[in-house]
Amino acid sequence: MIKIDSYEYYYNPEDGKYYIRKRKNSTHPLKKLKDKLDKSKDKKDRKDKTSKGNRFDDADTKVNKSRDKVNTGNKKNKSRDKVNTANETNKSYDKADAVNETNKPYDKADAMNETNKPYDKADAVNETNKVDITDHSLYKMSVKNNHKHPIKVSIVMPTYNKYYQTSLSLYGLSKQTFPHAEYEVILVDDASSDNTSNILKEVDVPFKFKYIQMKQNKGRSSVRNIGINHAEGDLLIFLDGEMLAPPAFIENHYKHHVHESNLVVTGAMHYEGVYTFIMPDYNEDQVAHLKQLVNNDAEYRRLYENYEQTQQHLNVPCPLVTKEDIDTNRFQRLSFPNRYFLNSGLKHFGERLEGFTLPYIAFLSGNVSVRKANLKKSGLFDETFVGYGAEDWELGYRLYKNGVRFVLDPSTVAYHQEHGISKRKVKEQWGNHYRFVKKHPNIDVLILSLEWKELPFMHLHQTLVEYNELEERFPDEYNELKHAFRTMLFRIIEYLNNGQPVTKLYDLPEDSEERMKIHQQFETLRPRGFDYLASSFEQIYYL
Repeated sequence: MIKIDSYEYYYNPEDGKYYIRKRKNSTHPLKKLKDKLDKSKDKKDRKDKTSKGNRFDDADTKVNKSRDKVNTGNKKNKSRDKVNTANETNKSYDKADAVNETNKPYDKADAMNETNKPYDKADAVNETNKVDITDHSLYKMSVKNNHKHPIKVSIVMPTYNKYYQTSLSLYGLSKQTFPHAEYEVILVDDASSDNTSNILKEVDVPFKFKYIQMKQNKGRSSVRNIGINHAEGDLLIFLDGEMLAPPAFIENHYKHHVHESNLVVTGAMHYEGVYTFIMPDYNEDQVAHLKQLVNNDAEYRRLYENYEQTQQHLNVPCPLVTKEDIDTNRFQRLSFPNRYFLNSGLKHFGERLEGFTLPYIAFLSGNVSVRKANLKKSGLFDETFVGYGAEDWELGYRLYKNGVRFVLDPSTVAYHQEHGISKRKVKEQWGNHYRFVKKHPNIDVLILSLEWKELPFMHLHQTLVEYNELEERFPDEYNELKHAFRTMLFRIIEYLNNGQPVTKLYDLPEDSEERMKIHQQFETLRPRGFDYLASSFEQIYYL
């Protein structure tokens, strides 16, 4: 054990950290007193050798009394000396906190030498089991590891009934290469009915952790906004609660924003999925896919076969991936790529989406980062969007209109832990898309309706380019065709939202003048080079 009397703490204001060093040519006050008494004892011993026996006994008694006083002083002043040391070396901090830090029931010098954490270990230890609680009318917020270090990055994670996946996600975030003292995770639990509320007491994380438990379900937009309002970092990363982040995830997001302040960075276009649990609500396609993937690893195959034989009837999740599998990257044997957006055309525009007319679709809130200042300028999530879909595109559209540029970076990819798919998802998606086109009935939003026809984004982009060119070259022509095209694009989403068949989007009488004009204008599109526009118009006009 290191002798605490031989060491002292000092605070470095340049990096905001504490360090420990050996005292320079200093002798503890109690040691000085003891040395003085020892010298006095030796002197008396030499003198008493020539004196009478009873005088030797008296001197010995006096020395013993002095020693008793010293020992008593040692006991009484031990913590007082520690407080004085803390007061001298922690002038920029609250004295009471310094006293608390120096009265730990273990040797702080040893604790400081055990690890090279990028933040104050003493503070971390002090706060490990402390949870600050704020009770709001809509939610209760609990803060763990509430240190005083400036936060650079805030990760906002909404979750709802994803207890098993969220626990692994938090473990992944605890393994980041980014300094733990410089980021926080804000988990917003949208009134889950599973065991999500146990996460706060179960997780052991090195970062500042804010757990916000909603008192009633409010929806994705609302809970993300609450997370934003409690974020301390200048940079926000939106990450779904079931996303498993690799160690360099935060660092790779952050590096883009260091020198540029007007960016959105996304890893969602390079989507990776992974099966970390066998969930009882997987659909048939997911079950078939998982059965295929477990063949990549003998142990995963054994676990799956055991589940089928002994646990399938229990109707509870069965774990496949462990924390050790995350540490060793073994979990990747159960992962798979999904390059829908890239394969649908975005890969043609590069990582900066140069020239792409629909960059805002890169704002996918499952994995995207943006500076808080840009959100304040463009506004937060629209809380009228409830349920799944389009709330992130709508915010991305406002950021795009305010001049924010978009970056696709494969190094910021995270792994989506697969789970059952709600049957309400499709209806919610069309409902929110309808809100989107009603709020922004512009051609660069309406054009997304063609995705329903499973046209690739490259086709949508080229159609929009040609429509804009048509407006520019022929501002006073094609008026009937332009109006019909915009109307049909809007009605596609309207009909889908209403659950009605998407047919006869612009039904006109055979002999109407408008119908005849539209046909005439359509016949001249291809000869004038508007091939994509003609193709898109044709595919929805004759439904």
